[in-house]
Amino acid sequence: MPSLPLLKTHRLQLRPYVPADAPFHYPLADNSDIASMTGTLPSPYTLELAEHWISSHERWFMEGRSLNLAVVLQENAALIGTISLSGFGSPHRKAGLAYWIGKAYWNQGYCSEAARAVIEYGFTALELNRIFGECFQRNRASIRVLEKLGMSYEGCRREDMHRVEQFEDVVMYGLLQREWKQVAV
Repeated sequence: MPSLPLLKTHRLQLRPYVPADAPFHYPLADNSDIASMTGTLPSPYTLELAEHWISSHERWFMEGRSLNLAVVLQENAALIGTISLSGFGSPHRKAGLAYWIGKAYWNQGYCSEAARAVIEYGFTALELNRIFGECFQRNRASIRVLEKLGMSYEGCRREDMHRVEQFEDVVMYGLLQREWKQVAV
């Protein structure tokens, strides 16, 4: 297994987290608007949680559990969010795409830009056959990102997750390697 990658786009750098990122990561993640749209991000989010999470990245990558990258602006090196592929070590050659961007950076296309680079890495370097994304049905922004990436709607798991005192419907989208080759051209 290669080491954690460094990916670059027109405006972004997707790089491995380092321990020094924790004080910048946790205030972005400690936002109730972001936490309410994710299935696993704890709220409140603390510096200690950020440090523990970051310290696990290399091991998780080597185990094929997850690839977690910091989304950083190239112009000023500001950390603005995170993006990941999880479960890529499965013999089924598939992985789940997940992401969030700090609220101050919403609606600027950063998420789609970062996701394109991670999908390309997943299909080429990791030799995945399928990448999928899931989000709460009420998360219209995330649905738009998945659709912009060329993912196909695959269904809805009704009241699949319990989050912030309510059950949430989860919509599923997927993209196959052969479809990506057509979309990426």
